[in-house]
Amino acid sequence: MRHLFIYTFYFIYLLFFNTLKNKIIVYIINMPLTKEEKKEYDRIYRQKNKDKIKEKRKDYLKEYYTNNKDKINQQNKEYYTNNKDKIKQRSKEQYTNNKELILENQKKYRENNKEKIKEKIKEYNKTEDGIKMRRIKTWRRLGVICEDFDNLYEKYINTNNCEECNVELISGIYGINKKCLDHDHETGLFRNVLCHICNLKRK
Repeated sequence: MRHLFIYTFYFIYLLFFNTLKNKIIVYIINMPLTKEEKKEYDRIYRQKNKDKIKEKRKDYLKEYYTNNKDKINQQNKEYYTNNKDKIKQRSKEQYTNNKELILENQKKYRENNKEKIKEKIKEYNKTEDGIKMRRIKTWRRLGVICEDFDNLYEKYINTNNCEECNVELISGIYGINKKCLDHDHETGLFRNVLCHICNLKRK
């Protein structure tokens, strides 16, 4: 009888102790962290899971861009339009301050990603911005001088008839009525949007 009592008491003691211990553990786990403790915890977590966090963020940004591509491109375009001078100045300063490092990184990237770059350029040239950029680049190469090539390009693509003979203009590189940008070959200044025949006469 005595042994039974001892065993019963011991069992109750263990049960009470384990219950109390579990409650203490739960309390400690659920106890709110101070601002400094949370900051330190986050720092340790980021340090231990650096690669995992980086990969997860990369996947998230990729998925977000895929699902919001048009919206993001439109926002970027609007921001660039509204902050063109500011962006150019910031880019110029950044390039000046880090010229050697930037050139070295660009060289390494080109050497390691030749096919990738070629494919990206090919895809970009098919886009509206790519077509615009190539057109303006051609004008510059031919000696056209203009303070605002964006406005000049808008006039060019929205002009449907020759400003000399009024014939309907066509896009492309062939045809007597293909669209041409006429400019003064001495000053480089833009004059008119003409058909091929009228452009030749001006020369």
